[in-house]
Amino acid sequence: MHDERPNQGEAHRSLVERNLRLTEEVKRRVDQLAAINTVATTVSQSLDLNVTLEVALDAVLSVIRVEAAGISLIDEEAGELVLMAQRGWVQDFVTEKPMRIKLGKGISGQVLATDDVVITGSLAGDDRLAVPAFGNEPVQAMAMAPMHAHGKIVGILSVISHHPYTFSDGEITVLCAIADQVGVALDNARLYERVREEQARLSAVVQSAADAIIATDSHSRINLFNRAAERLFQVGADDVLGRPLFDSPLPRRVLAELRRAMARVEGREGSTVIDLQMENGEFWSGVISPVYAPPGHTGKSAEGWVIVMQNVSHLKEAERSRVQFVQSAAHDLRNPLGTALSAMAMLQSEFEMAEDMARILEIAIDGIVRMQDLIDELLNLEHIESGVGMKHQPVDLSDLLTRTGTEMVPLMAEHHHSFTLELEPDLPPVLGDARWLRRALENLLANAIKYTPDGGKITLRAFTSGDGKEVTLEVEDNGPGIPPDAQVHLFERFYRVAVTEDVAPGTGLGLAIVKSVAEKHGGRVFVRSKVGEGSTFGLVLPVGQVDDECH
Repeated sequence: MHDERPNQGEAHRSLVERNLRLTEEVKRRVDQLAAINTVATTVSQSLDLNVTLEVALDAVLSVIRVEAAGISLIDEEAGELVLMAQRGWVQDFVTEKPMRIKLGKGISGQVLATDDVVITGSLAGDDRLAVPAFGNEPVQAMAMAPMHAHGKIVGILSVISHHPYTFSDGEITVLCAIADQVGVALDNARLYERVREEQARLSAVVQSAADAIIATDSHSRINLFNRAAERLFQVGADDVLGRPLFDSPLPRRVLAELRRAMARVEGREGSTVIDLQMENGEFWSGVISPVYAPPGHTGKSAEGWVIVMQNVSHLKEAERSRVQFVQSAAHDLRNPLGTALSAMAMLQSEFEMAEDMARILEIAIDGIVRMQDLIDELLNLEHIESGVGMKHQPVDLSDLLTRTGTEMVPLMAEHHHSFTLELEPDLPPVLGDARWLRRALENLLANAIKYTPDGGKITLRAFTSGDGKEVTLEVEDNGPGIPPDAQVHLFERFYRVAVTEDVAPGTGLGLAIVKSVAEKHGGRVFVRSKVGEGSTFGLVLPVGQVDDECH
């Protein structure tokens, strides 16, 4: 029999050696993973680009035992690879004039083209160098690995030995892994730098703006208060930043108006405008806009608010002067027109004349009357749009509609129109000027009377919206209706729908006045009509929130 003990001994030794190699391999892999982990943890601790670059170089040189390293990033706009940081080099290729290499040139071009690691020996006399001065570096061995972030190459990580050196497969594996870790960290840092730059530019613009700008977060805390706001409100930014808007030292009149404006637009897209007169006589105007996240989602609570305000006293004064000029000019026009009308009326009553002459005189009188009406309407429109003297008080809509409808009944009776008043119980008040709201309703009713055939039906109604934030006032008739192509122009100045001979021509300003009144009250106008089925004209107004602080 053969003695098998020597063979068993050899097998045992072989097994032990294999286990040792496996242990060493596992330890090497663990060390590599630990090194990669260390680099990843280290470079992710800062979003400052310069800090990240320096930390990355330290981490790389602690893992791969060579003398020098460098990090270059791609500048896509310039089409160049730019050396951003270096460590252990003889020459400075970063501080005064960073090394720039056109993409595709030199050894780096080979790395970018192949998207793989490129290893070199000594670079002395190497004709691949895109920057000849780099040939003076004591490079005896170099490995260049592409850095990736978000699926694309963002730069190159280079490690350099000043002595002959052979990079092992394990070191190359670690280098590639580290390069990608550094690439992601640097890309994030670069994005952060861009965001900071944009924020700095935006902040400079906001702080330099002539308008007062205030912004709040989702909890209504003030997180932006620019220098113009400090001047307008005579309050320092440090006194309001971080405080709830409605607990801030801003004027109570302003806060009350802001609260009402925010209630009007909460849950909707778009902005609202406020105009208010301060106790010192100044006029302030503001635009209040909700901010939603994500953008475009309506029906949700605002994630914050942006308020832009300015002192418009000088504009109001200029507007008042303009209105006074228009009124003076209108007065100067009225006097000769009144004189001419009186003279013609005297001719008509005191002298007998031929039928054709009487007809000519009647046409002249009618023209003067229409011109007087036009002047009056233009004055009204100018007055409304200027906002001069516009009141801002609670208006009882039930009383307003009842009085307006009652006073228009005799005019309807002349045309045998039936009239219905439909009022929702407990209508909430609106804040505004009762005189001009009444004028708008009178214009809508007069329009219905004018275009509804004798014996027709006219309805004046008012009701609140489902959310209780708006009140709709509308006049409905069963007249001839309006073609769709004409409806879009109805509220324009001087626009008139083609009418039959039995309808007296108007000034074309009645509905324009309605639109102006609605907008000055923070509302809007609308029309619904079908040819042959009548029309409904109306205005939608925000519900007023009565606040004793404002009155």
